[in-house]
This record gives sequence, C-alpha cells and structure tokens, in this order.
Amino acid sequence: MYRAMTWWMLRHGVDVHDGDAVAARCDEPRIESGTDPLGPTITVDGEDVADPIRGDDVNAAVSPVSAVPRVRSRMQVMQREIIEAAIAGPGIVVEGRDIGSVVWPDAQVKVYLSADAAARAARRAAEEGGADVEATRESLLARDRIDTSRTASPLVMAEGAVHVDTTDLTLDEAIDAIVRMVESVEVHP
Repeated sequence: MYRAMTWWMLRHGVDVHDGDAVAARCDEPRIESGTDPLGPTITVDGEDVADPIRGDDVNAAVSPVSAVPRVRSRMQVMQREIIEAAIAGPGIVVEGRDIGSVVWPDAQVKVYLSADAAARAARRAAEEGGADVEATRESLLARDRIDTSRTASPLVMAEGAVHVDTTDLTLDEAIDAIVRMVESVEVHP
C-alpha cells in the first residue's frame, strides 16, 4: 500500500522528499488492496499497479513517502478496515513493517521475519530478474535505516512477536516454521 501511494506521488509529480507536499496530496489516490491469497491485487484509482510498484523509482522513494505521518495514518486506517472486515469472515494474514506493533497490536499471532542483508539482497535481486545484488543490498540497508529511525511507526519487533530468522531457510522452510508456530497457538475468532 505504501508502494502504491509512492507510485501515485511520483506519477503526479509530487516531490517525495517534501513531507508537506506528500501529506497535502495523500488523501487523493484511491488505493485498493485485494485480500484473496490466490489472487492478490493492488490498484490505484482502478489501475493495476502490482508491477510498477516494484520498479527502481518506487524502491528509491518508498521510505521517504512512508515516513510521512499523514501517509502512515491514512494507510493504518485502511489496513485496520481490511483486517476488521476479514476477522468477521475467514480471517487474514497481514504482512508489513508495523502491522503487529501499530496497526493491529492485538493480533493473535505475530511473526517478526528477518534475514541478514546479503540474503535479503540476493532474494530481491532474483525477484527483479538478476538486479545488481550489491546495489540492492545498499538500497535495503538505506530503507532499514529510514524505517527504524522515523518518528511515525518506526520499524520495531512488536511486543509478543516471535522472531524467525530466515537467513538460512528456503521459502518452504520459512513457511513450515511459521505454520508450525501458528498451529501451536490456540487462535480464537
């Protein structure tokens, strides 16, 4: 959702490093995040932005946009609405850097995923079709620095979260570890 907001800002010529300018326009885009795990979607003003929000321009700008308190406030309201609607039905798994600490601190299961920067960079570079691993690593570390030091919802491990270091795990191993953890918790609707 933050990437979608960033994409919209860039598309509309908003200086993403000007927090006041970003705050002034952040209520304009209509961002919709689908919740079907078999067909995830993200649209802005009705346009599918699943691919464009992964581009280099958005990667470089997402942290400054997401650090704007007004943006965070709007996204958190939207995320809470999605979670509340899903709880009334089948439930939901939500991922994000502040979901368990700020957006939904009462989540019944909280996982704090981590991996060392080299592993994260290799994975992201592979997702992006062989991007420069070292440049990707530097970009990830820069985002981490911004996200851990921002005043609005800084990146922290949520109280009650279980830390899962995926550095040496395959995707399937990480999923298995989390599923085992969830299955061991008595979850109440």
